[in-house]
Amino acid sequence: MSAPAIKRAVILDRDGTIVVDRGYLDDPTQLCLLPGAAQGLRSLHEHGHQIIVVSNQSGVGRGRLTLTRMHEINALLTRMVEAAGAKLDGIYCCPHRPEDNCACRKPKTKLVLDAAAALGFDPNDCVVIGDKSSDIELGRRLQATTMLVSENGRASDGEWIEPDFVVRDLAEAARVIEALGSRTQPSESADPSA
Repeated sequence: MSAPAIKRAVILDRDGTIVVDRGYLDDPTQLCLLPGAAQGLRSLHEHGHQIIVVSNQSGVGRGRLTLTRMHEINALLTRMVEAAGAKLDGIYCCPHRPEDNCACRKPKTKLVLDAAAALGFDPNDCVVIGDKSSDIELGRRLQATTMLVSENGRASDGEWIEPDFVVRDLAEAARVIEALGSRTQPSESADPSA
């Protein structure tokens, strides 16, 4: 009898991946799930994957919104995802500007490593999904599987980068992850000499 399919942590960018990218989003009423996002999140949740949002939110450091407003937006996102039949296991945001050279801004790996320590997953075995080149570079640095959300195969920041997979939306991403997860872990009773 085969073991259950592998469950992975799925690291998602927020703007342009789960919700419409509005630049420096500072108004919770403007939060809107992208097509396919609700279906994809629900499928990932139903298959037992951990879902973690890791997002650069330099609008805070630029004075475009406050930390309090960023937390309000993320709280609303959590409720929207729950209404879609899924659950976020964590939201990790970098509030700094690029020129601050902080340790937490993607593509640096600190936020994912913090999430892995808190939630108990292997960062090398996760799937990183986003619409920007920094998301794909983050996944590369982790030696994780990478997926670019794109209609035309290019990152939304205009950079050329080669992910492991290009998907149109999170619904397609969830289908790809399930196909990857169809491989099974060795069962505990397997004979290693076989």
